[in-house]
Amino acid sequence: MSFRTRSVSMLAAAVIFVTPLAGLRAEENAPKKPLAKNTQTVVGKGSKVSLEYTLSLEGGQVVETNAGKAPLNYEQGSGNMLPAFEAQVAGLKAGAAKEFDLSPEQGYGPVRKDLYQTVDAAQIPADARAVGTMLTAQAEDGRQHPVRVSEVKGDKIVLDLNHPLAGKKLHFAIKVLSVE
Repeated sequence: MSFRTRSVSMLAAAVIFVTPLAGLRAEENAPKKPLAKNTQTVVGKGSKVSLEYTLSLEGGQVVETNAGKAPLNYEQGSGNMLPAFEAQVAGLKAGAAKEFDLSPEQGYGPVRKDLYQTVDAAQIPADARAVGTMLTAQAEDGRQHPVRVSEVKGDKIVLDLNHPLAGKKLHFAIKVLSVE
């Protein structure tokens, strides 16, 4: 496993971009009106969902938000979002706003002690050998994972391989922008 310093942005989900509908034509003599978002369709398995969200922790610390930025787009039931998150969004219509909490078990799981690993300090860049430093570890399969320096013990470094949000209660405030 190799390590390198990198700024880690925590994404609540993988973003899937939804292409606009093609082939819609207005009658030649009809006045041109903008197409209204479908506000009747409810979120169900296979729905293309576009939403605005703010993820915060207990105490109100905002971890991530896309408010005022590009919406989060995903397909309900595709496995890209936390199952408990999808359960909270299921049945909502475009325009709906909702706040909900996910327990650590519903989110990224509890902190697991078996995901702490001790390595030789020489494996870590010198400028990253400080408690709290975030690194990116590349697994044998090529996937990258955030890793946090948990402890420095002389020539040994203890790394925390748990997800950065493991063990945390998650608070979401969402607004469904569209459902297709």
